[in-house]
Amino acid sequence: MLHLKPKGAAVQNDPDITLVTPTAPIKNETHGGRAKCLQRLERLDLPVPCTVAISFDTVQHIAEGQMPDISKIVEVMPKGALMCVRPSSQDPDWGGPGAVLNIGINNERFEDYVKSIGEAAAAALYTRFVQSYAVHVARLDPDIFDNVVGDGRSALAQSLHAYEAEMDEQFPQDPAVQLGAVLRSMARAWDGTSARLLRQAKGAPADAGLGLVVQEMAFGVGTGQCGSGVLQLVDSDTGLRQITGRYLSQSQGRDALQGDQDTLYLTRDPRGPSLEEIAPEAFEELVGYAKLMRERLRAEMQVEFVIEDGKLHILDGVRVARSSRASVRIAVALADDQIIPQEEALMRVEPRALVELLHRQIDPGAERDVIGSGIAASPGAATGKIVFSAAEAQASKSRGENCILVRHETTPEDIRGMNAAAAVLTERGGITSHAAVIGRGMGLPCVVGASNLRFNLKEKQLVSADGRVLNAGDEITIDGSSGEVLVGTPKMQEAALDDTFNRLMSWAEEAADIGVRANADTPADAVTARNFNADGIGLCRTEHMFFDPGRLTVMREMIFAESTEGRRAALERLLPMQREDFTQLFTIMHGRPVCIRLFDPPLHEFLPHDRAGQRELADALDLPLSKVTRRIEMMSEYNPMLGLRGVRLGVTVPEIYEMQARAIFEATVQASRDNDPVVPEIMIPLVSAKREVELVKTSVDAVAAAVRTELDASFSYRLGVMVETPRAALRANEIAQHCAFLSFGTNDLTQMTYGLSRDDAGRFMSDYVKQGVFAEDPFHVLDFDGVGELLALGAERGRQAQPGITLSICGEHGGNPDSISFCRNAGFDYVSCSPFRVPVARLAAAQLAISHKIGGAWH
Repeated sequence: MLHLKPKGAAVQNDPDITLVTPTAPIKNETHGGRAKCLQRLERLDLPVPCTVAISFDTVQHIAEGQMPDISKIVEVMPKGALMCVRPSSQDPDWGGPGAVLNIGINNERFEDYVKSIGEAAAAALYTRFVQSYAVHVARLDPDIFDNVVGDGRSALAQSLHAYEAEMDEQFPQDPAVQLGAVLRSMARAWDGTSARLLRQAKGAPADAGLGLVVQEMAFGVGTGQCGSGVLQLVDSDTGLRQITGRYLSQSQGRDALQGDQDTLYLTRDPRGPSLEEIAPEAFEELVGYAKLMRERLRAEMQVEFVIEDGKLHILDGVRVARSSRASVRIAVALADDQIIPQEEALMRVEPRALVELLHRQIDPGAERDVIGSGIAASPGAATGKIVFSAAEAQASKSRGENCILVRHETTPEDIRGMNAAAAVLTERGGITSHAAVIGRGMGLPCVVGASNLRFNLKEKQLVSADGRVLNAGDEITIDGSSGEVLVGTPKMQEAALDDTFNRLMSWAEEAADIGVRANADTPADAVTARNFNADGIGLCRTEHMFFDPGRLTVMREMIFAESTEGRRAALERLLPMQREDFTQLFTIMHGRPVCIRLFDPPLHEFLPHDRAGQRELADALDLPLSKVTRRIEMMSEYNPMLGLRGVRLGVTVPEIYEMQARAIFEATVQASRDNDPVVPEIMIPLVSAKREVELVKTSVDAVAAAVRTELDASFSYRLGVMVETPRAALRANEIAQHCAFLSFGTNDLTQMTYGLSRDDAGRFMSDYVKQGVFAEDPFHVLDFDGVGELLALGAERGRQAQPGITLSICGEHGGNPDSISFCRNAGFDYVSCSPFRVPVARLAAAQLAISHKIGGAWH
């Protein structure tokens, strides 16, 4: 039975063991979130039972065996009151030991409670405490109570006997002794190795403190309407306004959440009785308190409550657990109701949480039959039938069937198959491998480096570590968010890009002070970028445009041409195709900047590697098969990544860049006729020397002059360099003199700085991170110390040579919040990332700007 709160208690002014009052010296950093929340509820004058907060320091002393004066805590409680102890960590996600209820009950008090609340209720309280104390404090095995049968006095007597037989001593009768033992047990549990590892996995520092709150018990059992439950005003999955929760008559603590079939509905419901019907006054009062907490605590709260003989008591309030989609809707609703400003709403949504809204996901409640795992390379989930080649993927799409493309690793030749597939799975590769980069750009779920599966492409089989065999045509599900491969078709959650999401993004756009562009290679990519309101295209990789079958043959003719004239003739046939590509991109982007990277890969990537493909090529070119195979062998390189590619091709085979430049300029003129003026940006890849830029610039300027004359048109353009080699970063002062922009390609720059292949790093990267060689995978999180120093040096030297030069990054790091922070601090103008990461990058950029503006995060 709840008593009146005491006045003038001795612990009121003690900062380590203090009565929770509106003015008590309680902070989240010293007493934990639960203690601070209870103080806020006191300030709202809610019916909160008498509570004492114990500080982090005191709990640590208790764990070390230095006990405080427990009698002071017992004395501050109303005479004869029972107590419960709950954990109070700085962040509720860090958890803590389970609550212990009904502390202070003994044989004498049991008899008193028999008279006030009845024998059954009193026996239930005492029995619960005996068993909880035995298991959680005395550390006895729960099975000592397996033979306890019945209820009431009989069950209590059996429980006491089982305890005393095991401990060879009487169950403690002094409330102070009971409380001291509970506090000591919970303090030591927090200090244990497993608890420490568990909370560190949730982001807690190793030395995170624990506070404890000792609260007067509100029973929830006895005569009249008694029970306990929780209530919140929103749905945790959707974030929509809806009163949800549970209530269980004759219960304590969080019993209502255990799934008891006697749990009542909260609001009126035709399916059964509700709290609103059986205790309408308490229900109305409870909803009113929940609304008050939402308004004054500035958050959606779950209210833990007890009803004792019809009277309502509030035990606790915690922020509502929420899905990613609910977190967006809750934050926006609080801002709409003017409870928090829009800037704070932005700060309350985790950027990475947006990924779940942007892509289809496996339902959190679905069963997962996992057969393998790899690197989560591109988020989202998809189900389909297994296919082992790009051609099979295209055939599957033509039949209207979803498929999963399974490869050892993908190459540019697989682009059309990836376009046809619902998801991609590869045996090899890392976070910036071909499959990963293209998958993210297309919004295609992708798992790479799944080395615990055996890929047998010859037999068209996948074999799991436990021996299960999956054949072509079997259905699997790829979870690109977790990196798991599942058998079958689990239930899915669809993407949630509604008006709430769009409004949050519009607020982020207003707040951000660094631009966000998208990497887009196709019209479909550009449309996605435009839909997400990207500031432009920061990287268009033109080589992917040449793998269409209608262009691939012409491309191969150009490669096999033995003279400049022969190459120009083939390129003349590609020119209108390229021009149409660029015209589409310019038109879609409506005058926003489009940065086009000139041709980058080595030419041999466009040639067939298998005998059947070489035979087809020989027929198409009307050449002997032997000549085709010899030419392919001659063009092969020991290390293609460092071979004849990028600007080296532009210098040695200038006709390719000349054709692309002409296509860009002719498209510029065409797209500018009916739309906003287009100012294309042309980016030279893989530069390492000033002279390379001079040669390409001279050639491009000449093409621009020719197009202006031929079409009697006026246009401007910007020429820049993709900084991908360490030397380009170090010599940026020389290179920048000829450039309007420097865009740091951090994928290749990381590879060359580390001397590490991004496609092979996945084989050992997890071991390197686990053993502390690298703090993080440098292809996933920008290496601030090494690669970051090259970016900082390149930016500084580039701006020294040309103060107005535009700086950006266009590698996959552009969508990482930590990398965006680095770029913002280094004075970069924008970041560019895959289209589906634009919202994540923009929210991160907005949060950085807001934090800088107010000198730290919102509290």
